[in-house]
Amino acid sequence: APGGARATVLTIGGDWQWKAWDHFFDALKTGEPGLRKAFGVGLFEYLAAHPDDSALYDEAMMGFYSAVGPNVVAAYDFSPFTAVADLGGGTGTLLAAILRANERLRGTVFELSYAAPRARETIEKLGLAARCDVIEGDFFKAVPSGYDVYILSHVLHDWNDEQALAILRNCRAAVGKDSRLLIVEAVLPPGDTPHPGKLIDLLMLTVTGGLERNADEYGHLLEAAGFTLTRVVPTGIPQSVVEALPVQ
Repeated sequence: APGGARATVLTIGGDWQWKAWDHFFDALKTGEPGLRKAFGVGLFEYLAAHPDDSALYDEAMMGFYSAVGPNVVAAYDFSPFTAVADLGGGTGTLLAAILRANERLRGTVFELSYAAPRARETIEKLGLAARCDVIEGDFFKAVPSGYDVYILSHVLHDWNDEQALAILRNCRAAVGKDSRLLIVEAVLPPGDTPHPGKLIDLLMLTVTGGLERNADEYGHLLEAAGFTLTRVVPTGIPQSVVEALPVQ
């Protein structure tokens, strides 16, 4: 089915995720993901060890977030920049959308070794290999330097505050004084205002141990890592672009 619907059903409704939901109440009480309780490993360790589930997961994410690229490109102006790094960029579809809309840009997808081949396949298939590299690495260890825009798209919501802060501090160590950090995530509205991210928040708790956040929570995290939140740019979808600059 167009849009990755089949892969989304087989992922979110698949046996391995349902086994994580078996431990939802434990996750609610402890903050530890149900997936780790079910399998003894975190999400990305599980995917690295189960290539069939990993392939479906990637296809599902491409479908689930297929509108992110066009909407981010429409909402945020990348024309002043020359080099963009998409950290934890998955299959490379977001960066590909940015590069196709900005012909003078160069890009890099930074991904774990098990995921990097799929990003290379996407970039090559779209004819962007001359302007886009795929580098293998782990943003918990270090982030490559030399880019004027760094993107974390649907990354921080996978992790708790301590883990997210570690990623952001590695970003701060890599960015130049004029670099921008862009966080593409659902930014939750206050109180009981309905938002799709509030349902995804439960999914993050159960499967990854992460969470969705509001603007103030992103601001506090960024400040602790040496950044200043400059603005939250809404898009035509539930995700927004949180822009931050390094504190000098």
